[in-house]
Amino acid sequence: MKRCLAFRLCLSLAASLAGSGATTAQALDMEQARAAIAPFYQALNAGSDAVALINAAAGPGWESCGNTSRCSNAEQVGKAIAGFHQRVPDLKWEIHEILVSGDRVIVRGEGSGTPAGEFLGVPHGGRGFRVLSIDIHTVRDGRLSGRTYHVEDWMGATRQLSGR
Repeated sequence: MKRCLAFRLCLSLAASLAGSGATTAQALDMEQARAAIAPFYQALNAGSDAVALINAAAGPGWESCGNTSRCSNAEQVGKAIAGFHQRVPDLKWEIHEILVSGDRVIVRGEGSGTPAGEFLGVPHGGRGFRVLSIDIHTVRDGRLSGRTYHVEDWMGATRQLSGR
């Protein structure tokens, strides 16, 4: 029940954001939404091809904003994903649910993997992790636009990796 309420809160936030723009954005259908975000999630699973896939997914000026106030451009995001795959070679991101509100695509996903060495300050112990992720994308002209906001449960990952 808690997960459902949290996801509904994210949808409500996305709907508010969608209605706050000065220009009227074209509403997406589910097929358009899936097609627009597919290269982004392929990049999360691709390792070395991440830069090209992110560049294909993102429109000009797109940024990804995470758990901090810092945002990264497409080139930085692609390089960060490739680096992440070096530390977690079997990294995998799965989409569990997609909601569409106007030009916003909200994704509930899950990342998993087993680090090859120390990760997030936790010494290598051979354990893996599974983390919840929520992403809010804006899509215009079939590509990611403006900013994508994302949150992952990295504290949960550290607890799993340390055996707590």
